[in-house]
Amino acid sequence: MVVTIDNVLAPEELAAVCGQLRKAKWSEGISAGPQAQLAKHNQQLAEDSPVLPELRKIVLRALNRSSLLITAALPYKILPPNFNRYTQARSHYGLHTDSSLRPLPDGSYLRTDVSATLFLSQPDEYEGGELSIEGTYGNHRVKLPAGSLVVYPSGSIHEVTPVTRGERLACYMFMQSLVKDTENRRHLFDMDMALIALREKYGDDDPQLIRLTGLYNNLVRRWSEC
Repeated sequence: MVVTIDNVLAPEELAAVCGQLRKAKWSEGISAGPQAQLAKHNQQLAEDSPVLPELRKIVLRALNRSSLLITAALPYKILPPNFNRYTQARSHYGLHTDSSLRPLPDGSYLRTDVSATLFLSQPDEYEGGELSIEGTYGNHRVKLPAGSLVVYPSGSIHEVTPVTRGERLACYMFMQSLVKDTENRRHLFDMDMALIALREKYGDDDPQLIRLTGLYNNLVRRWSEC
């Protein structure tokens, strides 16, 4: 399930993040598993960068405001976001799948169920650089306006196609979902989106909607792990 979410960052947040990133020192992108490192040709913000803590706070605050993200991912834990940069010199990230486990700052581990990319450059600022995600019904090629987010299953084979002009800035992150199974998560997303539409049409006090909402919550109870 690939879901795009518009305007996750407010304009002033986007300007603040990009302003810091354009002054930051970049390192070669090596935070990946051994196989993925062979495909990774980009730069990323170093873990010891002085601007990284504040940038992470801005992004996490924005994620917490997004009801659609909560509906789509049902996040239980979110790995602290990281930032990457693609140019003609370091232009792409070949086909790979994300590592299944990622260490958290407290020494525990996060199971990666959902991956997310927050686009920070406008589409006309660079050529190429699409996020290509293999899915059951074909490939999804994603290139969103700055400030918008895409979420997709971490187990998907995906790549960032070569940047042939300009600079592609992005923020990427991994989430452990309350619902581990991808198909169950998709069913819950479809059901919740239908419930939202029905509430707008019939109101929150419709008796059958109350029953359907109860069914949704009981399925979350049945499938969630926390």
